[in-house]
Amino acid sequence: MQGDMFGGMNSETNKHGTVVMPTRFVWPYGGRRVLLSGSFTRWQDHIPMSPMEGCPTVFQVIYPLAPGYHQYKFFVDGEWRHDEHQPYVSGNYGVVNTIFLARESDTISAILGSETAGRSNMEVDGDPFPPEAILSTSQAEVDLSRNRVSTFLSSHTAYELLPESGKVIALDINLPVKQAFHILYEQGISVAPLWDFSKGQFVGVLSASDFILILRELGNHGSNLTEEELETHTICAWKEGKTHLNQQIPGSHLSRFAHAGPYDSLKDVALKLLQSKFSTVPIIHSSSHDGSSPHLLHLASLSGILKCICRHFKYSSSSLPILQKPICLFPLGTWVPKIGESNGKPIAMLRPNASLGAAFSLLVQADVSSIPIVDENDSLVDIYCRSDITALAKDRVYAQVRLDDLSVHQAIQLGQDATSPHGFFNGQRCQMCLKSDPLHKIMERLSIPGVRRVIIVEAGSKRVEGIISLSDVFRFLLG
Repeated sequence: MQGDMFGGMNSETNKHGTVVMPTRFVWPYGGRRVLLSGSFTRWQDHIPMSPMEGCPTVFQVIYPLAPGYHQYKFFVDGEWRHDEHQPYVSGNYGVVNTIFLARESDTISAILGSETAGRSNMEVDGDPFPPEAILSTSQAEVDLSRNRVSTFLSSHTAYELLPESGKVIALDINLPVKQAFHILYEQGISVAPLWDFSKGQFVGVLSASDFILILRELGNHGSNLTEEELETHTICAWKEGKTHLNQQIPGSHLSRFAHAGPYDSLKDVALKLLQSKFSTVPIIHSSSHDGSSPHLLHLASLSGILKCICRHFKYSSSSLPILQKPICLFPLGTWVPKIGESNGKPIAMLRPNASLGAAFSLLVQADVSSIPIVDENDSLVDIYCRSDITALAKDRVYAQVRLDDLSVHQAIQLGQDATSPHGFFNGQRCQMCLKSDPLHKIMERLSIPGVRRVIIVEAGSKRVEGIISLSDVFRFLLG
């Protein structure tokens, strides 16, 4: 398929003192035996490729390449092949694929680097506008950057999101909702695809939003759903009754089942994620023309796609001029209205002693995925997210307390491990930046797995000034 220039591995030095970059090559078109050869082996050695776990028609291998221009081909069942979906040229060895790895001297170390390593995410720089900050931008720079990001995403596929190994959790629609709740909590996930054995296909997803609606319904005295019924109430039964429930709750909506195939471009996957409003979409592959016997390969997320963008442009950051510009220059995210401003959408925030019921109502009515928790000075102390809902499965807390009797502070503490620091100031939960920080820093933070938004705070006071989510970044980059 391609040489993956952003395969998640850093450059190394071989025994000859040459800097090399571990590079992943993928052949996704099947075969019994697949080998790789190229200019980097002088077209003499053939490198065996191995089928990927859970997807035997996809072969891959990781090989160290020196920076520069390389050509390669695949030897599939005794026949030379090239991948038509990747860059290729005609050369001395027929039609060959090509790959270019930039030299480290061509990079700008400050852009998309590891500048935040070793720092708490609750720390922010004290200088609101460093001397080198670029305080202006042009529409031409924005358009150029958007075009290059769009071109990159359109020319790469969902295969590049697949990890070398791992597991994906799927749930049977006949599973009791209560059991599904506990599975999500125990596995540390907030969403899972749903499998219908009678149809032999994936039919939807169960997410944290479902549990918010379920627990609100349990707390409703006029509800037909009781805690006892939750013991046997199946996911299928819940989904069937959800349409009626959504009609009664303002701000709720039903989304069609969104999924993607491994050959879909990263741009198409990103658009599906934006349209579905889910944090992940399943990557499903079927070797049959009728779509039968589907294989669940991965759960794609915007953070995974953003990580691909960061890795790719790390070695050509100057081609995206907006990366070095402060985020305050762009129409990006939601910001606290300034004094005297009548326009703008206010940011939903809560105090630590607010009830969990109030938090659920705000999440649903404001149609947001998280709520900053602030003190009396509006300074950030923590954040409550939709994904935190699964912590209520711990010791069946959801069945023992009323939502209005549990504070947001107490709910957050329920989700902390025994080894985690207690109290609000948990740097791993709150990703913070300043409005003067460059766009690349925001993209860095949001490409961390599990991070879906960055809180923009005032230097020193940590007063909340805005929120930028993964969705905000992609809507801006895709125009």
